[in-house]
Amino acid sequence: MTARGAALVALPVAVLSLAVAGSLVRAALEPVAPGSVQTSVFAVAPGEPVGRVATRLKRAGLLKSALAFRVLARWHGLESALQIGEFELSPAQTPEELLEQIVTGRVVSYEVVIPEGFRLAQIADRLADAGVVDREDFLAVARSPETAATLGVEGETLEGYLFPETYRVPRGLPARAVARVLVEEFHRAWAEIAPLARARDFSMQETVTLASIVEKETGAPAERPLIASVFWNRLDRSMRLETDPTVIYGIADFDGNIRRRHLEDRNNPYNTYVIAGLPPGPIASPGLESLRAVVQPAESDYLFFVSRNDGTHAFSRTYREHTRAVDEYQRRGRRN
Repeated sequence: MTARGAALVALPVAVLSLAVAGSLVRAALEPVAPGSVQTSVFAVAPGEPVGRVATRLKRAGLLKSALAFRVLARWHGLESALQIGEFELSPAQTPEELLEQIVTGRVVSYEVVIPEGFRLAQIADRLADAGVVDREDFLAVARSPETAATLGVEGETLEGYLFPETYRVPRGLPARAVARVLVEEFHRAWAEIAPLARARDFSMQETVTLASIVEKETGAPAERPLIASVFWNRLDRSMRLETDPTVIYGIADFDGNIRRRHLEDRNNPYNTYVIAGLPPGPIASPGLESLRAVVQPAESDYLFFVSRNDGTHAFSRTYREHTRAVDEYQRRGRRN
């Protein structure tokens, strides 16, 4: 056969090969199951290479070809752009759509509710229970002065600055990133409070500290401004705050009962029965209403309050009135 003849024979073979290759490529770039309504959660780990992700996507029934996914990522220059986290993916998606979702970070998020008055350790528990972050990793980050400084708060830790709110948080984020989400929510609230705090010559740390005490003392939300007014009146008169929640915060092994020795403990820096002024820092995360109460307290001359055992308080102007109220509600408590 002449060279020209061989070339004529080879040409259809080459065309056929190209057609077959093109068909295979098109097939590889099609969805595994067009029209499927099924989804599954697929996790991408930190530092995971695109080849391993592609292999696992194929094993999960989300790709026809792992190689095609790798080539696609390389073609778009996205081999190092995969985001970490959990993704809700479907076999009805094309490889291009799967790649786009993972690169843009459209991850599954989980609802986490942080109530007003939660302490740092309780918030760490709540986040860990939701599978959002490792508890010990989060505590280490949140208790670091470096983290506090980086995130723009005045305390030595993030106690008091992890704002109570309902969040949707993806899994797989570093602990520092999760902390940032909660602190940024605090800063949004603080933008409203800051001018009013400055007008009272109160710093961020002082405001959050007093608001955290108001939060822990409040059972009836409407009483927040009145409780704040009691603490302001006592501070203005250089009276000790004498508030149980601060004492409890400083007791490492608190068993639910405050005893006389706790109230007399001078080694507890949060013991406001002993120390003058505010404790060293917040004792919990106050909500917006408690922050507002501190900078806009009620007008009152009350100096004392005692629980009525129903979530509300009896307020008094003098120690004699307060003693009578304490006796009355203690008797009622014993009868009930």
